[in-house]
Amino acid sequence: MRAIRGAITASANSADAIERATCEMLREIERRNRIGARDVVSAFFSLTPDLNATYPARAARGIGWDSVPMLDTVEVSVPGGLERAIRVLIHVEGTGPVQHTYLGEARGLRPDLVEEGP
Repeated sequence: MRAIRGAITASANSADAIERATCEMLREIERRNRIGARDVVSAFFSLTPDLNATYPARAARGIGWDSVPMLDTVEVSVPGGLERAIRVLIHVEGTGPVQHTYLGEARGLRPDLVEEGP
């Protein structure tokens, strides 16, 4: 089993913006790690307190993760922390290296794990 991390920021606190950002992040995680919904054991999402318009798990179900156990929670509110952030920890079947995925403004959270390129 492998654990894959990811993060992205939503453009606004709206259901559409949260769903769009979540889908972008999950699709990129799938692409970089060559996985699909069938490989995902579970997913744990967190959102900064300024995002409460919808659940990221709802967006994940919309792209085919409907059989994946998922949980959404609120991130700790740290003064000066990144705003409108969506984070995920995904457990997947398989072995080998993983590509953690930090997109947009979230790239600054873990610059040591950011993949250069598109």
